[in-house]
Amino acid sequence: MLDMSYNSLTMEMPIDIGNLSNIIFLDLRNNELTGTIPSSIWKLPRLDTLDLENNLFIGEIPSWLFNITGLKTLFLGGNNLIWNAKAKIVPKSTLARLSMKSCGLARRIPLWISMLKTLSILDLSDNQLEGMLPQWLVKMKVLGIIILSNNNFTGSLPPGLFDNPELRVLFLSRNNFYGELPNNIGNATSIQYLALDGNNFSGEVPESINNITHLTLLDLSNNRFSGNFPAFQLFSPSVIDLSSNEFSGEIKADSLFDTHVLALGKNKFSGSLSRSLTRMSHLQYLDIHDNQITSKLPDFICQIFTLQILNLRNNSIQGSIPDCISNLTGLQILDLSSNHLVGEIPLKFGKRMIETPDTFLNSDDIFSSVSRNIFNVVIHDVIVNWKKSKQGLSSHNLKLYSLLDLSSNQLSGEIPASLGSLKALKLLNVSFNNLYGRIPKSLGDLKNLEGLDLSHNNLSGTIPQSLAKLYQLTILDVSNNKLIGKIPEGNQMDTMNDPNFYANNSRLCGMQIRVPCPEDMSPTKPPRVESKETWFSWEGVGIGYALGFFITVGIFYHIEYFILTKYINYHCQQRR
Repeated sequence: MLDMSYNSLTMEMPIDIGNLSNIIFLDLRNNELTGTIPSSIWKLPRLDTLDLENNLFIGEIPSWLFNITGLKTLFLGGNNLIWNAKAKIVPKSTLARLSMKSCGLARRIPLWISMLKTLSILDLSDNQLEGMLPQWLVKMKVLGIIILSNNNFTGSLPPGLFDNPELRVLFLSRNNFYGELPNNIGNATSIQYLALDGNNFSGEVPESINNITHLTLLDLSNNRFSGNFPAFQLFSPSVIDLSSNEFSGEIKADSLFDTHVLALGKNKFSGSLSRSLTRMSHLQYLDIHDNQITSKLPDFICQIFTLQILNLRNNSIQGSIPDCISNLTGLQILDLSSNHLVGEIPLKFGKRMIETPDTFLNSDDIFSSVSRNIFNVVIHDVIVNWKKSKQGLSSHNLKLYSLLDLSSNQLSGEIPASLGSLKALKLLNVSFNNLYGRIPKSLGDLKNLEGLDLSHNNLSGTIPQSLAKLYQLTILDVSNNKLIGKIPEGNQMDTMNDPNFYANNSRLCGMQIRVPCPEDMSPTKPPRVESKETWFSWEGVGIGYALGFFITVGIFYHIEYFILTKYINYHCQQRR
């Protein structure tokens, strides 16, 4: 056994590797090996498994690979290899598993695959294969796993595909298949994983699907299926994803005892939430967003103690949020936005919003270890209103996020100070409601918060300085309220400088919106008053000087006048 996978090998594969005559298991995946696959590998008579996935190999897939007598498992995906469609080979190997994912295969499934009589696993995903499924592939009754996702296949599914008693995995996701599912789909009673998402299938789900009693994963999302909720009577898949279709009617979950994930968003389901949901003792993920649910949010929702995600966004749900929501101690994401909820925000929420979660949708509970070794099961992203836009949170990273979105309802009252204890929150959105009062200082304790939206309410008072302690905050929207005073400064608050996020308030000021606050202005005399006073002082000097001058002249003039008059009068008297 030679395992050098997941390293940084950047060389060509050495020819001398053909001298390791005792090698049974050779694993060089996830490196940067270049060049062509050396023909010396053909000299390894005991080779059982060859894994060259995710390298930089080029050239044609060599036909001699299929003449290695003992080769059972072959992985060539994630390279730049091509297959010569004109090549003629007669495989003599006992190949049991073939994976050529992302190998740049010819546009049709190579005919030579039909000659691999013992082939049990076929993975040709992530290529550019097109056309309809060939009949010879449908007739290969030994194939237990067929993975053809991310290609350009078209046409309807042939009924013979489901007459294979060995078929355990069928992944046809993200192709161009269309039409209704064959009525005999239930003949493939051994199927455990069925993923047909991202195609153009239509019509109702055949009732015969109820015969597949070992089904673990059923993904029919992103198609055009219609009709009522499928009748799961004899089995309970761990993952059911029917989102983005045209299903209608009420949601019936009477027999889904073992279901962990139930994704029904973007359909036409109506009516009320069924009490049968409380029988789902393992349910962790419930997503019914963008439907036509019209009932109140029932108290029995608090009895699904295993819930970690509850998304009922964009329905017509009425009534108030039950206080018992705090009983859902594992609740990590709660999205009730865009409904008709009234009343006050509950004072308490689950423990998972208080403490940073460490696990989410424990895959050990959902999928067996054997299945996880065959392929990676992907649960679709959770679509949430994240940072002012709808975004997907990857199922692999959901344990990092805790969200509370109650926006676009008719909630009233004050924002509870107790929300400051939900320290695991990444997003808090209560915008577009009828909330009033002050913003609680305790929101500054939400140390993990990245988005805070309080806009379009009737909040008053000042923005608390405690928000400057939120070092991870990237979005703060307090627009369209009645807030006054200075916007807090320091740390992340200095970067919250979009005026639109503060618009339409009473008297906000601060450097973020370039409006100076009165307390920040220096107490100097107004320049106009100072100029006037200075002018008056010089005016006094001027008037005083002029007045003194004329008085002096006047005095002298009158003195001289009196003297001259006396002198003239004196001489006149003498003459007389």
